[in-house]
Amino acid sequence: MQVTIGTWLRESPIGQMESRILLIHALGLTRVQLITQTDRVLSVAEEIQLTALAQRRYNGEPIAYLVGVREFYGLAFEVTPDVLIPRPDTELLVELALQHLPPNGQVLDMGTGSGAIAIAIAHTRPDAKVTALDYSQAALAVAQRNAMLHGAQIHFLQSDWYSALALVNRQFDVIVSNPPYIVKDDSHLSQGDLRFEPIDALTDHSDGLSALRTITGGASAHLRAGGWLLMEHGYDQAAAVRDLLNAHDVAEVQSWQDLAGIERVSGGRL
Repeated sequence: MQVTIGTWLRESPIGQMESRILLIHALGLTRVQLITQTDRVLSVAEEIQLTALAQRRYNGEPIAYLVGVREFYGLAFEVTPDVLIPRPDTELLVELALQHLPPNGQVLDMGTGSGAIAIAIAHTRPDAKVTALDYSQAALAVAQRNAMLHGAQIHFLQSDWYSALALVNRQFDVIVSNPPYIVKDDSHLSQGDLRFEPIDALTDHSDGLSALRTITGGASAHLRAGGWLLMEHGYDQAAAVRDLLNAHDVAEVQSWQDLAGIERVSGGRL
């Protein structure tokens, strides 16, 4: 029996919106073509591919990994299971970095993953000098491809937080980071998309604050006077992060809310 695009869409085991995303990805169609070609008959190979993708999504695999792309700050980013999937909440970190970045300023993105934060900043502010680091070489490879895709000039470093910065000999106006901050054994790690994302980018395998402590503790050695440290954290960690910042004599310590009204980023000025 021949299966058309319309038939497959109606019988898909996942939601209509995600089914359309898979059809566009697998068949190389535009949204308009998808609408106008609902009577197109799928080849056997196409049907097999689509059925396999839908089953993987039904089993919980993130749609971003299935199609290999996620939009962030108006840009399309390659994503693989080696990097976290960029989320809209993190756009707040980009906005704050841009707000505090002086002309021709220097930015450091710690734990860059897909490069989404660093590239969004560099794309918006081509005058900025952006450095991005990550411990994972596989993640850096994804970030470098994304930088090339968007023509972003970024200096990438493989580094365990600040360790490789001695090679750079550079002071920054803004340090940003979306580090692993989920507490070990948190039930969310075994739910939803998080089951498929790189565990070391999600949790510090401790109390959720160890990476934030490291970043805060080393910031003064790498920030210019008056420079800003801005860190994303968990929904219930704002007070603890403010305490960390205050303990290191950071000024103007505050937290900012995301679109859901949750204190998502905390930071201050050296």
